[in-house]
Amino acid sequence: MTLKEREQEIIDDFNFFDEWSEKYEYLISLGKELSPMGPGLKCAKNLIPGCQSNVWLSSCLKNKKVVFYADSDALITKGLIALLLKIFSNNSAKEIALFELSFVKSIGLDRHLSMNRSNGLVKMIEEIKKISLNYLKE
Repeated sequence: MTLKEREQEIIDDFNFFDEWSEKYEYLISLGKELSPMGPGLKCAKNLIPGCQSNVWLSSCLKNKKVVFYADSDALITKGLIALLLKIFSNNSAKEIALFELSFVKSIGLDRHLSMNRSNGLVKMIEEIKKISLNYLKE
């Protein structure tokens, strides 16, 4: 599945819900489904700077695809990073680095997140792109 197809799947999933309370519940459920991150990966070097909540992000290359692992200590933030992993994980570093997200505006997250959460989401996206660019340099 392409990055665009994955993103469209998320847009479709969110459009299924009418109320933002339902969308927040769905976001939280996505965070709860996130695979556990090993305790050794929840360290200072994997913390994303600039996020209000703690967000840890790690990655590795498997079969020339970037696989991300993440966790957060806040429910909505954990759901946000889970959304990003649904789109970006298991794709090539080049695809990830070049892809421009549109789902944030499409589903209305830009209007329904607090300023701090919006800033944190931007920081998460920037970190995913930075990691991907670093893999391209290898």
